[in-house]
Amino acid sequence: MKYQSTRGGLAGVSFEQVLLSGYAPDCGLFMPEEIPSLDLATLQTWSGYSYPELVEEICSLFISREDLPRDDLCDLVNEAFRRFRHKNIIELATLKNGLNVLELWHGVTYAFKDLAMSCVGQLLQYFLRKRNKHVTILVGTSGDTGSSAIESIRGAESMNIIVLLPHGRCSLIQELQMTTVIEDNIHVFSVDGTSDELDEPIRNVFADTEFVKKHNIMSLNSINWARVMVQIAHYFYAYFHCSPSMKETPLPLVEVVVPTGAAGNITAGCIAQMMGLPIRLVAVVNENDIIHRTIQNGDFSLADSVKASLAPSIDIQEPYNMERIFWLLSDKDSTLIKTLMEEFQKLGKANLPEALFIKLSHALSSCTVNDDKVIETMLRCWKENQYLLCPHSAVAVTYHYQQSDLGPSSVLRCCLATASAAKFQEAVLKAGLTPEIPPEIRALETMETRCTAMRRGEDWEKMLYHKIEEIGALRKT
Repeated sequence: MKYQSTRGGLAGVSFEQVLLSGYAPDCGLFMPEEIPSLDLATLQTWSGYSYPELVEEICSLFISREDLPRDDLCDLVNEAFRRFRHKNIIELATLKNGLNVLELWHGVTYAFKDLAMSCVGQLLQYFLRKRNKHVTILVGTSGDTGSSAIESIRGAESMNIIVLLPHGRCSLIQELQMTTVIEDNIHVFSVDGTSDELDEPIRNVFADTEFVKKHNIMSLNSINWARVMVQIAHYFYAYFHCSPSMKETPLPLVEVVVPTGAAGNITAGCIAQMMGLPIRLVAVVNENDIIHRTIQNGDFSLADSVKASLAPSIDIQEPYNMERIFWLLSDKDSTLIKTLMEEFQKLGKANLPEALFIKLSHALSSCTVNDDKVIETMLRCWKENQYLLCPHSAVAVTYHYQQSDLGPSSVLRCCLATASAAKFQEAVLKAGLTPEIPPEIRALETMETRCTAMRRGEDWEKMLYHKIEEIGALRKT
């Protein structure tokens, strides 16, 4: 398996090179040159696998055995999930009114990002040890990615990580999960801006290819293909645990509802779909609705501002993984994607060609949910099930309630729960409910914190360059 850039500037790239990178040199995103196709017999066999076994099977399709022998891959996957609290790693909650909630948040930071990030951390350490190499990881976060990335590599000698978080736009718990980690290889910046604004200096650093190469800079955002790759597995798990039969021909369809921000998770769903998994995908967003507008009418354009919501991890107006979806649906037309994305970056808007828009609207459905609906859904789910939803999971469940209230339906549906309600106490209280706070979350409030402010008006890009150079200098002493 080899990889190429969505913008056509690079092809024939190994998995190891893709893993240890961020954006491609042409500012595109790496994607596999081929998407494997699975037959019915394979799906039937996989339906009996555990979640870690599914992760191993998926990874083995996208990583050549020359890069990573199968036995080593198995060991890495097992080690990655060692710190998860649930014996199954992820779990399907079957609730009233046909509501299926796939809990993806049983990792260290109580968010679904832990699933992929724990595996990527293990993959990184494997390849870095093999090459006796050090990398500096550069990550922007809207809430969950930063803490998950930090936990995946904290204390690792072969890696330093710089995380930029949007000050005041994460939940208190999300912020504390990042700022209370004070190992020497962790560097956290609190940025006076939105998650989209802090992505700009990161993108500019990655565009400086000589600097990136000199300092071995890489990304652990879902810019990194390996994150998307691991996330493919939970779509298979969702399908196998919601489908009533694996013996019907054709297999029954399952609708998977995805709370969507930067679109890395739903990109994984699109790939699972292309591999032959019979799923229908619904992208549900909050009032930051660029993905909804794009799916509904081809309007891929920025809003005037990013609105702070009760679901901060999806407060995103520049969903960079849509580039991957556009590329897949345009039959890998890199020339089109390059033109489209450069137009978007220059003007803040781009109109999809009609053929691409038609394919997108067939591949994905969408819905937008405001904060009032989030609160209403959290309260309803508690009253009906005594089950606490985080606000992001409630965004997805709102769609389910809207559909089920229309009347009986034969549609099988699974809502992805991307975080635990424990991380969003403010939203739980706003819904008039009582947060359930695990001891390790409560302990964060009394721990020492460390972060550096990036104030509006300062040169954030220059500050990043300085920090990266400082890390390099310290390693030489």
